[in-house]
Amino acid sequence: MSAQITGLYRYPVKGLSPEPLPEVTLDVGETFPADRRYAIENGPSGFDPEAPAWLPKPHFLMLMRNERLAGLETRFDDRTHLLTIRKGGEVAARGDLETAEGRAAIEQFFTARFAEDLKGLPKVLSAAGHSFSDVARKVVSIINLASVGAVENLVDWAVHPLRFRANIYVTGWPAWQEFELLNRTLAIGDVRLKVVKRIKRCAAVNVDPDTAVRDLEIPAALQRRLGHADCGIYAEVISGGMVRIGDPIAAEEPRSV
Repeated sequence: MSAQITGLYRYPVKGLSPEPLPEVTLDVGETFPADRRYAIENGPSGFDPEAPAWLPKPHFLMLMRNERLAGLETRFDDRTHLLTIRKGGEVAARGDLETAEGRAAIEQFFTARFAEDLKGLPKVLSAAGHSFSDVARKVVSIINLASVGAVENLVDWAVHPLRFRANIYVTGWPAWQEFELLNRTLAIGDVRLKVVKRIKRCAAVNVDPDTAVRDLEIPAALQRRLGHADCGIYAEVISGGMVRIGDPIAAEEPRSV
């Protein structure tokens, strides 16, 4: 079935704004480069950067509970490690996330602007090779835009695809076709992705990324109408390479035994 990639995004800091990419190089067993590389700790979590372990998202500032994060525009520079936070088009904070001084500048911003959301002093967290994903395994997330259209019909409202904070957006599949791809391999040129899990949605998708307003109840609508709260799939990179917007994406036929 003909399908192609229409959007590529990464999220350098968990809970903060997406960064569109024209292309990305994927490595075996890894996430998008720098995806969820950092997180803002919301009160002591016990995270050890010397022995990083996966933690559930309530330990961090995140959209499921802190919708005002969607009102921030952020950009991360891979070369300088500089995170810039803008609010209303104006620079509100800037800091090198690999230096104590730079992290302190970002932490001070959240201390001042998000005091009512905090359970303790905010802290920028990172560890070599670690991703603060919603799941413990290293994956890329994929959203079928036809399924987003189906969600719009369920809630009778325009639904911005970026509510789902995926890495890869695909057009050309029928609505919910992605669920039939579990344990199948997706081919994008030389790249191969193995579909490993459906994505169960949380209240983060109820937040409009343009207005930072929690204005819908998408997981509840999915559960009520379809009997589940899933939208999207996770896949593991099993063969690496370059992926670009416009690339065709196809499910390989299962191998006969």
